[in-house]
Amino acid sequence: MRRAYNSVLKLPQLSKCPQCDAPCVPHRVCPACGFYKGRQVITVTAGA
Repeated sequence: MRRAYNSVLKLPQLSKCPQCDAPCVPHRVCPACGFYKGRQVITVTAGA
């Protein structure tokens, strides 16, 4: 009974970022470009 729930757990679904078309989790800041809802929220450095 304990292990029966493990099959229900799923990975988060990914969507495309409207700015850079990178895969990202919905309703979160894009880790590739730092945009959320059309605004720059965080600055992302290119060499990191």
